[in-house]
Amino acid sequence: MTRIARTGAARRRLLSRWALAACVAAVAALGGTATWQHQQVTEAREQARQAEQTSERIAAVLAASDARTSTAKLADGATGAVVVSASQDKAVLVVSGMDRPPQGKVFQMWFDDDGTMRAAGLMDAGRRDQAVLLSGGVDGASGMGITLEPTGGSVHPTSTPVALVSFPA
Repeated sequence: MTRIARTGAARRRLLSRWALAACVAAVAALGGTATWQHQQVTEAREQARQAEQTSERIAAVLAASDARTSTAKLADGATGAVVVSASQDKAVLVVSGMDRPPQGKVFQMWFDDDGTMRAAGLMDAGRRDQAVLLSGGVDGASGMGITLEPTGGSVHPTSTPVALVSFPA
């Protein structure tokens, strides 16, 4: 075999190795992308399932035979209504026209246990109109309040309430 033939064979082997390495890298990248997409779809399905369950719970409170409503004017012209069902021990806040909280803040809901505030969940900072199921049982609370808190919420209110609503009798 001549020197030129040996050099050509060596080049073909080197080129084959590079091609094989490129194919392995492409397969790994595609596999990683497929795994990431599967995780995204799984997370989206779980979020949709949770949203559906929450919607069903809200509908159950609003449709309860013992549901009672109390309305209120909120800050900056927004309106709100609290629907309470004693048989379900749940409350739903429905708001319209609520300003979005400033960057780094969120509106947090509280049950008013005769002057002592108990955390009841966070409102969606990106929505001006929403229906929110308060977290936890009403447990005899006399009303609810809304405060402006740091993103993620607080254990206890850190600001003056932007709204206080008495529960219907």
